[in-house]
Amino acid sequence: MAAIGVIGAGAWGTALAQVMASDGSEVLLWAREPELVAEINAAHTNSLFLPSARLSEAIRATGDLADLAAVPVLLVVTPAQHLARVLSGLPDAPRDLVLCSKGIEAGTGRLMADVAAEAARAAQIAVLSGPTFAHEVAAGLPTAVTLACGGGDAQWERLAPALSRPSLRPYYSDDVTGAEIGGAVKNVLAIACGVVEGLGLGQNARAALIARGYAEMVRFGLALGARAETMAGLSGMGDLVLTCSSTSSRNFSLGKALGEGRSAAEALDGKASVAEGAHTAPVLADLARRHGVAMPIVEAVERLLSGSAPAKAVVAELLARPLKAEGEGA
Repeated sequence: MAAIGVIGAGAWGTALAQVMASDGSEVLLWAREPELVAEINAAHTNSLFLPSARLSEAIRATGDLADLAAVPVLLVVTPAQHLARVLSGLPDAPRDLVLCSKGIEAGTGRLMADVAAEAARAAQIAVLSGPTFAHEVAAGLPTAVTLACGGGDAQWERLAPALSRPSLRPYYSDDVTGAEIGGAVKNVLAIACGVVEGLGLGQNARAALIARGYAEMVRFGLALGARAETMAGLSGMGDLVLTCSSTSSRNFSLGKALGEGRSAAEALDGKASVAEGAHTAPVLADLARRHGVAMPIVEAVERLLSGSAPAKAVVAELLARPLKAEGEGA
């Protein structure tokens, strides 16, 4: 029986399965698509989501969630909007569920840990988040992440040796909310940075947007009970810097297309992988308004995605906002 299972065979889930199997450990990888299950088991490739990787033979794919019933550690890498549905099909049992997707549930405004806690009541919840491009993790390049453990020190002592590898170094936190907020908010800010790139506004503008976007992230996190130091770490600032600077980020690529004049529907059409920020932006903007948190960059992305205003007009409005001290609100 595999000691580690991965739910979701997209690029990130496949990369995590690959790094977990790098020491020869057997890994059970659940995929929704029957043809992908067959390909992974027969050819040890994932041509749909991670074509660059030759997968370890220690990875076995399955399309049946029941096969994961007795696996003690599950990395959950399904898109955020499908987490509740997928976990509802998993036999509930005492285990560690490590949430690796970054987002906020549309319609409810719940963070992923809240979704998982309701769907898998017997499990202990942890969050793995940080600056991670899937193709680099799969290739064995050095990566550091935050592992936020809802079960505290005892859960960390179980999970740290189970998940750490020479190329994957986890750092402990017990701030699950902070780790989640960093990952969710940075996806939206990465769209904004992509817009800056698409409009050709330069490196100065991108650096300013990262700094001001980070201030929005911290304000929102504090309002929901997160700690500022968590968002200053790998799962916040670290992830933000990475995804705001490369077209390897799906969210940055989406924003770049918006800046170049394409609609959100056009930019998202035909994509196998999900740009989570597109789903997160409207629910994040709504939550911010409800909590009285000023997030003008997030609201600008919300407007761009809805098609209510073109990119140039939204940027002009941001630049025309009243002048104020840097530490004063928005």
